[in-house]
Amino acid sequence: MISKMLSRVTVRVMAQVIVRNLDDEVVSSLKFKAELHGHSLEQELREILKRAAELTTEEKLALVDRIRAMTPKRLETDSADLIREDRDTR
Repeated sequence: MISKMLSRVTVRVMAQVIVRNLDDEVVSSLKFKAELHGHSLEQELREILKRAAELTTEEKLALVDRIRAMTPKRLETDSADLIREDRDTR
């Protein structure tokens, strides 16, 4: 019974990032912003990074173009020609 319940549990691993050599003024400014928003510095940084990670419309379109470039071009063939060719082989 417990093994069935545990098999349904999903473990979500969260990444950690360390940023070194930040200016003290930057950290002070971020702490101030966090205080204004009622967040801890960590939560404020999480929110900033989450917003920064979202793709813009231009980035999404660039991604579509990259995927399209990897997709082989389809041959444009008239369906009537294909039907006629198939009929002639019989």
